[in-house]
Amino acid sequence: MRILVVNPNTTTSMTGTIAAAARAAAGPESDIIAVTSKMGPVSIEGYYDEALAVPGLLKEIAQGERSGANVAVIACFDDTGLDAARAMAAIPVVGICEAALAMAALVAQRISVVTTMERALVPIEALVRRYGMAERTRVRAADIPVLALEDPTSGAEERLSAEIARAIAEDRAEAIVLGCAGMANLAVNYRQRFKLPVIEGVGAAVKQAEALVALGLSTSKRGAYASPVAKAYAGALQDFAPIGRGDS
Repeated sequence: MRILVVNPNTTTSMTGTIAAAARAAAGPESDIIAVTSKMGPVSIEGYYDEALAVPGLLKEIAQGERSGANVAVIACFDDTGLDAARAMAAIPVVGICEAALAMAALVAQRISVVTTMERALVPIEALVRRYGMAERTRVRAADIPVLALEDPTSGAEERLSAEIARAIAEDRAEAIVLGCAGMANLAVNYRQRFKLPVIEGVGAAVKQAEALVALGLSTSKRGAYASPVAKAYAGALQDFAPIGRGDS
């Protein structure tokens, strides 16, 4: 199966980190196609960046679907553009926050999400509530700019490690979820160091993507995720005008 993994920011080095995590998780029958958005912010840190990342993300998913992808993964922990992508695409689309929380729920009762910056807390807390995990999940920020994860001299890994230790001590966390796709390469090391489940969303999403394809499941096109109604779009967004799929 062909799994499209989209980095919705425009930093190609982060796509490399994401692609490596996706390939490490994928089964032998899965072909990982990792792509970087060609328009939008270099990192997604807050609501403004998220909104302006969506058009480029949707463009990559549409192109990937046309090229034969069986399923798509959105590699941003904000689940950037997830609802819009599910409405647009005929193939299933998986968000890494939803996937990571679902995986964590299978192995622990008390879960702590450790993310990057303070401004990410409210958006991720909203996702935790949406996914029905609020009673068992605490969200914490390690005060790390996203792109600092790309710089080995930034001290980002040490700050993240310290926040994980606080989560274990203060939240009594039984599992840690890494709240940024740029942290995907750190999960194995932290799992060994802290002796508890550490879940990164890229690998979790890839395994769930494989399951959806294997089970022949795709996004329902009744109701919330019905395909967009065909209509004209104006200005810079005219190329995004939906053509309609004739859903029943």
